[in-house]
Amino acid sequence: MPKQRSGSKLSDAFRQVALGMPGAVEGAHMGHADFRTAGGKIFATLNHDETLGVVMFTPEEQREFVEAQPTVFVPLKGGWGAHGATHVQLAEADEIALHESISTAWRRISAASPKARKVAKPKGRSPLK
Repeated sequence: MPKQRSGSKLSDAFRQVALGMPGAVEGAHMGHADFRTAGGKIFATLNHDETLGVVMFTPEEQREFVEAQPTVFVPLKGGWGAHGATHVQLAEADEIALHESISTAWRRISAASPKARKVAKPKGRSPLK
């Protein structure tokens, strides 16, 4: 298992993996960092103090990641979590977990049609509020 990092190094690793996805850009959403596809859709975010990441899975993807590594992946509460939004506990994650989760979210979001994204997006507050 790769050596874990501490402090801002964890968020740096999350950011580096997210920005390594083809066409990905960093922006800001409700006061925290977000990562978007070339089409402008969010596939991952970091919370305000950059201790937690969020990746946008399908519910099925979420279930697989949570079952495989329950100390790393935790569904968000409420509607966002029911639709697949998943916390990444950065202090528990290794580089493999970061890469697999972020690339899974990026592939799904970047491949989805605009109509499909509208149907899949839950309503309500940001998952990090």
